[in-house]
Amino acid sequence: MFDQLSDQLKHTFRNLRGRGRLSEDNIAQAMREVRIALLEADVSLEITREFVARVKARALGREVSASLSPGQAVIGVVKSELVELMGEANDALDLAAPPPVVILLAGLQGAGKTTTTGKLAHHLTQRHRKTVLVAGVDVHRPAAAEQLRLLCDAAGARFFDAAASPADPVAIATAALAEARRSAADALLIDTAGRQHIDAQLMDEIRRIHHAAGPHETLFVADSMSGQDAVNSARAFDRALALTGVVLTKTDGDARGGAALSIRQATGKPIKFLGVGEGLGALEAFHPERVASRILGMGDVLTLVEEAERKVDKQKAEKMAAKMAGGRAFDLEDFRDQLLQMEQMGGMAALLEKLPGLDRLPQQARARAMGRTDGKKTARTIAIINAMTPHERRFPAVLRGSRKRRIAKGAGRPVQEVNQLLKQFMQMQKMMKKMNKKGGMKQLLAQMQRGGPVPPFRA
Repeated sequence: MFDQLSDQLKHTFRNLRGRGRLSEDNIAQAMREVRIALLEADVSLEITREFVARVKARALGREVSASLSPGQAVIGVVKSELVELMGEANDALDLAAPPPVVILLAGLQGAGKTTTTGKLAHHLTQRHRKTVLVAGVDVHRPAAAEQLRLLCDAAGARFFDAAASPADPVAIATAALAEARRSAADALLIDTAGRQHIDAQLMDEIRRIHHAAGPHETLFVADSMSGQDAVNSARAFDRALALTGVVLTKTDGDARGGAALSIRQATGKPIKFLGVGEGLGALEAFHPERVASRILGMGDVLTLVEEAERKVDKQKAEKMAAKMAGGRAFDLEDFRDQLLQMEQMGGMAALLEKLPGLDRLPQQARARAMGRTDGKKTARTIAIINAMTPHERRFPAVLRGSRKRRIAKGAGRPVQEVNQLLKQFMQMQKMMKKMNKKGGMKQLLAQMQRGGPVPPFRA
């Protein structure tokens, strides 16, 4: 997300770094470039004008310290204004109300409401240790209830079976609320039906559901890739329901980010979550300051640390650290474990984009680092390793022609991919040896900055 905007802003700031001081002329030139970058990111013209005017006024005013370089000064002002534009601080779900806390999800068809309902159920059960009941009131879409049931099973939430209720969304919501109270559930999630576009029938139905359920939180689920259409839809739903927040979905596929930059300013409603992938755990709390840091190439170490705390298997990590400290070789079982841990954290690209300084790597090295893996390639790599015997994983040197052919057949992949994996594993093994030596990590980072090899995570 924000790749396009981020690249253009970094280019603008690099040009400013060569200036000896800030002047009205070079600020005006920089602001023209910022304006173009925001418009190309699908931020509305009105919001772009206001943003650029505020940045320009502050950059030319007393707030810029004389000790800062022009590039640093403008970056600081832009970051501060980006944070203010997106909401200043994380606005978490209000779970302090008497149970059951009713959370209603609304939005257009295809925005990802049902998937988001499952992710939110997972978020509440796993991170907040809440008992959750989930009800689907979409009586229009075939198989909607079954999809929601499967998501609830995976998330550890209870699914409200509406089979005994009339095929009426309001009646289902009322019955689900009664069941949540009877079973002393901490939270009730209500997944509503969507339409291809906003119409009177949709708004009337969702108003009646809202009135019957009396939700404490009403979240608008918006497809981030629809840009200003998502902003306009949020305005229309807010007029009907009085929204309490927004969830932006599909942000991992959105290179522009206009909806995230516009929706708070346009509607006055905070973005509460970002959908950052397909898995149930791919729901990220929205922190404006952290997102602004990512846009400007400063990384997001806090989110990375929080994800590591939640998702990394500490016992396996400690076991591998002890193994490496004891001088034992990094093997294919370790490699597989690292790939699995990385996928838990969203993959290599998601991890790297949260690290500060990636933009300072040479373009070729950065492209190699960001393009090392995707979910399908990682799955193929893991399948190849799983097709090996434990002995082969621990002692890869024994792998020769006949063994490679057997492994390829077992994994359903060509022999060439087995050879590629082993070649890349040997490079990884050498890198791990370097990292294990004193000063190894420092040397590795210096090598990457020179455009040298980076860790191979490609199938």
